[in-house]
Amino acid sequence: MRDRLRKEERYMKKRELILFDKPGPKNTEATLKAVRDRACELGIKTVVLATTTGKTALRALDVLEGTGVRVIGVTLHAGCWKKYGAPAPKLIRAAEERGARFITATHTLMGNVSSAVREKLGGAPDCELISYTYYTFGQGMKVAVEVAVMAADAGLLEGEREIIAVAGTGTGADTAVVLSPAYSTDFFSLKIREVIAMPR
Repeated sequence: MRDRLRKEERYMKKRELILFDKPGPKNTEATLKAVRDRACELGIKTVVLATTTGKTALRALDVLEGTGVRVIGVTLHAGCWKKYGAPAPKLIRAAEERGARFITATHTLMGNVSSAVREKLGGAPDCELISYTYYTFGQGMKVAVEVAVMAADAGLLEGEREIIAVAGTGTGADTAVVLSPAYSTDFFSLKIREVIAMPR
């Protein structure tokens, strides 16, 4: 029995997962530090993160300074700005001056034409079913997957085998995953490889 357990342990990895008691922006610092540590351990060179104003991207640049990890910030699409807030030009410029890239695009899983169809005609479009499935892990999980696909569609992840995607519940960051990205046209090729942090 003991020999069998030892043999099985050769095929598994044990590592720490951060589970926050409550979701929200108060977890941003711990999430970003865990992202930095895991990116360095795995040799990952790109972090894609959701950022409404650019503030989370700036904080990520601070935490990741000196690691060689690049930051791609994905903002809400313009149709959401009135309700949830728009990018802050000063913050975006400050982050870009430090090497960050930003994209503003249609949300892959929600906020696109299928949402308009639902509003007008009812029913749940396929992409929203996928979206709400990710929501069972929390808002940050859905958004982390979504921003990774948006960055891939924008041509910013070409050749990237694995990245870290970061998002939050409302604002800030409380969820981070290592994933193999994919374009929206090949969505089911996307693979979540490990969870670094998430709310419980």
